[in-house]
Amino acid sequence: MAEAHAAVAFSFAITHEGFDINYDHEVLNLVWNSGVRSWKKRMARARNGIRNGVYPAHIQSLWLITAIALGLHLAGYQAPFNLTNKILVHLPSNTMNWQITACFLCALVIWLSICFTMRYTLKLLLIYKGWMYESRAPGSRVSIPTMLWVAVVRVLSSWNKPGLYSFQGSLPRLPLPSVHDTMSRYLRSVRPLLDDENYARMQGLAKEFEQTIGKKLQWYLVLKSWWSTNYVSDWWEEYVYLRGRGPLCVNSNFYGTDAIFMNLTNNQAARAANVISLLLNFRRLIEHQELQPIMVQGMIPLCSWQYERTFNTARVPGLETDRIVHYKDSNHIVVLHQGCYYKMLIYYKGRILRPCELQIQIEDILKAKATPLEGEEHLAALTAWNRSKWAEARNTHFSRGVNSVSLRTIESAAFVLSLDDEPYEFDLKRPELLDNFGKKLLHGNGYNRWFDKCFTVCVGTNGRVGFNAEHTWSDAAIASHMWENLIVDDLVSDGYDETGNTKGTPEFQPPTPTRLNWDLKPCLAQIEEATMDATKLVNEVDLRILVHQEYGKGFMKKCRLSPDAYIQMALQLAYYRDAGRFSLTYEASMTRLFREGRTETVRPCTIESAAWVKAMQDPNITNDKRVEMLQAACDRHQLGYQDAMCGRGIDRHLFCLYVVSKYLEVDSPFLNEVLSEPWRLSTSQTPHGQTPKMDLKKHPNCISAGGGFGPVADDGYGVSYIIAGENLIFFHISAKTTCGQTNVHRFSQNICQALADIRSMFEQHMKDHPKPAKPITNGAST
Repeated sequence: MAEAHAAVAFSFAITHEGFDINYDHEVLNLVWNSGVRSWKKRMARARNGIRNGVYPAHIQSLWLITAIALGLHLAGYQAPFNLTNKILVHLPSNTMNWQITACFLCALVIWLSICFTMRYTLKLLLIYKGWMYESRAPGSRVSIPTMLWVAVVRVLSSWNKPGLYSFQGSLPRLPLPSVHDTMSRYLRSVRPLLDDENYARMQGLAKEFEQTIGKKLQWYLVLKSWWSTNYVSDWWEEYVYLRGRGPLCVNSNFYGTDAIFMNLTNNQAARAANVISLLLNFRRLIEHQELQPIMVQGMIPLCSWQYERTFNTARVPGLETDRIVHYKDSNHIVVLHQGCYYKMLIYYKGRILRPCELQIQIEDILKAKATPLEGEEHLAALTAWNRSKWAEARNTHFSRGVNSVSLRTIESAAFVLSLDDEPYEFDLKRPELLDNFGKKLLHGNGYNRWFDKCFTVCVGTNGRVGFNAEHTWSDAAIASHMWENLIVDDLVSDGYDETGNTKGTPEFQPPTPTRLNWDLKPCLAQIEEATMDATKLVNEVDLRILVHQEYGKGFMKKCRLSPDAYIQMALQLAYYRDAGRFSLTYEASMTRLFREGRTETVRPCTIESAAWVKAMQDPNITNDKRVEMLQAACDRHQLGYQDAMCGRGIDRHLFCLYVVSKYLEVDSPFLNEVLSEPWRLSTSQTPHGQTPKMDLKKHPNCISAGGGFGPVADDGYGVSYIIAGENLIFFHISAKTTCGQTNVHRFSQNICQALADIRSMFEQHMKDHPKPAKPITNGAST
């Protein structure tokens, strides 16, 4: 085996004739190349660190200022504040060499002053969020302060080509709302969910909290907001993700699908090889910080810190809390096929392997007639198990010996690749095929995905692909960006020949993938129990992927409404018809306008949306009144979304207050009730268009069908949607089969009917009023 071969790469013995040294030249060459590669990466990180530290200034501008300072000194002119002469006094002598040194130090001081002035000017400018609240509807005018702000920000943000992390030091901190503002927003958000008696009771609890313990808890949060980069993100990662003891499968991990309207190849090995190569190219862009940061409106940067853990990352179980382990580098991936695990090198002879060479390795695995070791086939069920039980099994059976080595190989891999034995099919006439596609990606059979890994790429026998991602290391937008980049590059790179194989000729025979060794007999009982629990969990989840082709964002924009707000209102109407009541609704919004920002909750069930939903059910309400009420509901939803993005949300602030109360061992009836409220309708929009490479006009089918997640509440729905084009929307709807109140097929029909009813309402309104509908105040698409 490779491990044994490496162990004897260098050996020596002492004999009566002297030293007898034996070494393997090829293995030592691999060690040398690995060291060289490691040092190159360290130097690149140091160079990028300096570039990011002085951004938006150019590093090269230092030499220009040095030349100016030297010219001024030699010409007899003084530098600003007479810095050159002041520095020269402290140097050993007044020779030409020391004069040049003094000029350089003077230039360095001036240059750093300019750099930090530009940087903190940009940081102060990025604190302003008034631009988000201004209407972008046709005919609306932008205020003069915002126009001036835009001009200055555009100059500073485009002054120098940024690296991935160049804006990190310029991003402002997440602001901490006041307790009073959060209480006001919270009470307004729950008004449509409570009757008068319960609302009055909640008002009393909120008032008591604000006037008593809330002040003390807020004081501790103020200190944390001053001291930490982000007062939410570290606690959110620890308490929402890492301390969760439930299985990752279905409950936490999410999935993403292929571009289902195009089929580049039916060759499983070829598609897997190209996907591996493209993902490694994306990893290189992150490591070299060559990936361009995402800019809102082309000038306002989003935080990029989550990209750092995209690859070489694993979630390690603990008895009470898990931890995220990120490896600086990895030269292998792990492939799972027919219950067997393989270590597959991706870096060989000083470079990353090419797709045609990777295909040879994949074909070696597919052709192998290997039989899983006892317990190996169901081993991954441990990662779908209760986290404390998995941690106990890991500590007992995987902390030493061959199991420890193999487990570390998986956790240190760039990612995991699962070669499935069944196709991922899609046919508009057979919607159940796409549903099954989604189920295979969400949970598989419970033991053919390594749920602890940053992500597992899944490849069907027909060449279609998808992924299952662990949620702790990032939010879905990061994985979505990676996947979108892959799909576009896979199309435009033209990486397949007429036979469906990868293009190119291998320069050498790539290293053969090696089987991972296991000794699983002592833990067969735990693996069997984990498999039973995973199978039960998988069977309790139903998934429906709805392809809505009747209309998309084109018609929504014609109605002068935000597509996101439009769909959220349709979901409110659909849920009310499905459940007969309103429910607390979760929509994920990002706070990446701030440093280390992740998400905030938008609450789409508002007073305005509830009033409109009831109006849709009341035949006595006129069509014009319904349109007016929908516009008001969308207006309110947009305001809530903008508040969430600007750090004025409700739920993250309440969450942090709750954490502080637990640290202080202070009981708060208000926080206990708020934090225990179930999210029976949990929604999220999958972003797209995050890479400038995507051109849907040129390649209309080059878009993923999006992805989804499991239901948050046992008696609720999980709904993810992607607005894929002018006339296409995908909905991923999940629910528990054990709940008699929910049904994904019924809910999907209600969504279709709600969208149809809204369209009919607006078509009638446009017919009755030939002029365009009155634009809402905040009509920007998010």
